[in-house]
Amino acid sequence: MKNQNLPLTILATTGLLAISSLNAAAQVHGEKAHGAAWGAVKQAIAVLHSTAGNKCHGKIIFTQEGDNVKVVADIEGLNPGQKHAFHIHQNGDCSAPDAMSAGGHYNPDGHEHGLPEKDMRHAGDLGNLQADSNGKAHYEITVKNISIASLKNPIIGRGVIVHAKADDGGQPVGNAGARIACGVIGVANPGK
Repeated sequence: MKNQNLPLTILATTGLLAISSLNAAAQVHGEKAHGAAWGAVKQAIAVLHSTAGNKCHGKIIFTQEGDNVKVVADIEGLNPGQKHAFHIHQNGDCSAPDAMSAGGHYNPDGHEHGLPEKDMRHAGDLGNLQADSNGKAHYEITVKNISIASLKNPIIGRGVIVHAKADDGGQPVGNAGARIACGVIGVANPGK
């Protein structure tokens, strides 16, 4: 009886190996297709909402330009005439009332904190917004240490925080104070 089942066992094992190989090939193809899809993402957006007790809000557009990312922010509800620190944070989680759920600065390279003039800094260090007399700020910067969704420090799914104080460049995070707004970086609608 055992000898009669042997061919069936070999057939079943061969069939499982074939299915396993097909699944592995499909997974590799899927990863390549998924990677290509992410590589095609050239613009991201973060819509900022105020944290508890604050009124800061706005939006930030991130655009991949070759190896660089252009960042354009339009923010309202800031302290008139003051500077406010502006960082990408580790987690795309704004669920805590004080936005502490966004974690620390995005720093995949393990550098010390620094202002944008410093090449070796956290990938999330974007500098300071300067509020006008109405508490509004328009800010543009082009950085080379992040990407929208490629292998070089991708920012999709991370958080963006606006802080109550200016980033003075000090360690470990620029003495920027409380988090007054938080947003999650997502894929932008290409039709807008």
